[in-house]
Amino acid sequence: MLVYQFMPNRSLDFYLFDLIRRHVLDWRKRVHIIEDFGMAKLFRKDELEAKTKRIMGTYGYIPPEYVRKGLYSMKYDVYSFGVVLLQIISGKRNTSYYGTYENLSILEYAFELWLEGQGMEFIDPSLDDSTSSCKLLQCLQVALLCVQENPVDRPSMLEVSSMLKNEMEAIRLPKRPAFSIKKNEKHEDGSSQQEKFSINDASFTQMAPR
Repeated sequence: MLVYQFMPNRSLDFYLFDLIRRHVLDWRKRVHIIEDFGMAKLFRKDELEAKTKRIMGTYGYIPPEYVRKGLYSMKYDVYSFGVVLLQIISGKRNTSYYGTYENLSILEYAFELWLEGQGMEFIDPSLDDSTSSCKLLQCLQVALLCVQENPVDRPSMLEVSSMLKNEMEAIRLPKRPAFSIKKNEKHEDGSSQQEKFSINDASFTQMAPR
């Protein structure tokens, strides 16, 4: 049995929408404690990755390889982080649709605006990065890299941290995000904007502290 200390500010469920907020407890000084360990039960101590028979997780934060094949790896966390980051910088719900015809998920809507050079339209206007080294458009690009269709194309969380801290000279261009309703498109260099996921080219990151 797990026993938690009293959290006077309750959970983030009281303050935020659309996140897995009931799993994050809020201490008086805004120190957050994540209290859900459901996914940890999928692994034995000697396993580096897992294949599950039952899909676990919250809709909208689950990557395509897990939905389609039940494959779980460290790149699952990267995908989920990318979705959360998009929500943070936009203030938009993950369960709503956007765009001219209101048929785009938050992932596709962010990508389309970024592709058209209009990324600032996606950003919550109340946010100001003028005094921060972590720029909002850079956060948008990093988030789009995290939600790539193919897990091989997603960065590791260590790389994500480096990109957000401006420790990398260049950030690569994202491809079309997962679960996109649009067909494949080409970059100027001829590479595909979207690649179908294949179990043969899935990459599983070693289970190590990040």
